[in-house]
Amino acid sequence: MHVSAVRGFGRLLITAVLATALAAAALVAYYRAGANAQGGAPGAAAKSTVGSGAGKAGKAAPGGAGQAPVPVTVAAVTQQAVPYRIQAVGLAEAYATVAIRARVDGQIVEVRFREGQEVSAGSVLFNLDPRPFEAALRQAEANHQRDLAQLAQAERQEARYQELLAKNFVSKEAYAQFKTGAETAAAAVLAGKAALENARLQLEYTTIRAPIDGYTGRIQLQKGNLVKANDTLPLVVLNQVHPIYVSFAVPERELPSVRKYLAAGPLSVEARPPNADQPEIGKLVFIDNTVDSTTGTIRLKALFENRANTLWPGQFVTTSLRLYQQEDALTVPSRAVQTGPYGQYVFVVKPDMSVEVRPVGVQRSEGDLAVIGTGLARAEQVVTQGQLRLGPGTRVLVKRDSGAS
Repeated sequence: MHVSAVRGFGRLLITAVLATALAAAALVAYYRAGANAQGGAPGAAAKSTVGSGAGKAGKAAPGGAGQAPVPVTVAAVTQQAVPYRIQAVGLAEAYATVAIRARVDGQIVEVRFREGQEVSAGSVLFNLDPRPFEAALRQAEANHQRDLAQLAQAERQEARYQELLAKNFVSKEAYAQFKTGAETAAAAVLAGKAALENARLQLEYTTIRAPIDGYTGRIQLQKGNLVKANDTLPLVVLNQVHPIYVSFAVPERELPSVRKYLAAGPLSVEARPPNADQPEIGKLVFIDNTVDSTTGTIRLKALFENRANTLWPGQFVTTSLRLYQQEDALTVPSRAVQTGPYGQYVFVVKPDMSVEVRPVGVQRSEGDLAVIGTGLARAEQVVTQGQLRLGPGTRVLVKRDSGAS
């Protein structure tokens, strides 16, 4: 064996012996200190310490003997009248939508509104070049005057030949020709009058007006563009938002109840846009005649006055349809209800200030309240805050929930 290897092995052996000696000295000092502190044998002290630690490790439980009560907030189970509501996500829809199109061909010479402006029914939106239609109107007026003159001449001739026929100075065939001429002239006058009215109407079409109250959208064709009558592309789209609709869908199982209570009287609907302080209040006005078989829902529609423009077409809102008032409903704050592997439960505070886990049946939620169907009785105390540190039998230090209703 190499001399350096022998030397290295010797150093390792010496180091191990020294470490063992130091550990033995520390163990002796520990036993002596335990014996001095308890006035007994070192072994007894060590055994007592080990046994106590094992007991704590095997039997520790939340709120057990010797542990301080867990501070929690509680609220009482109350019995009160709670409205029955159906919650859904709704979509605001314009009360009326009109795509504004030209009814005659022409060039836009003036745009009389701004994009997004609120306009009234009858207000002017666009002006088309009226000169070709003014010329056509003058021509129609002239033709009508000519027809009137011809009719007057034909009537005079017919009257004169009628007198001659009465004196047998002309034949009946000759008189019939003049009578036919007078009737033809009268028909020409009627045709000319219709052409004149049409020319006036065409001229009126060069002024494009708003048919309803509403808000304008983006202008598709600006001043100077040529437009065609009833073109595919509208000049602008007008939406009426006073009033406004909100459509929403509810499960088909709710349809019998909705029809029942709607037959008894108007049903109130609330619509709350995102970040709105107060909801808009409207009424249910429409139930679709078909259930959507793909989703199992029925489409409803509510009408809102929307005076403050809180609702806007295309906006998603939270809707709440109120059907009736449930009297004497058992309620707890929603935050008291927990969800576990076996369903929903609450922590009930018993008279001895310990808690038990109580399964409950929650019928529905109404705002910050949970309506309880089974599992609780009136005036019982349930934990609303601090559940994470609780277990069956945990002792608690309670304070009433100031936010409970």
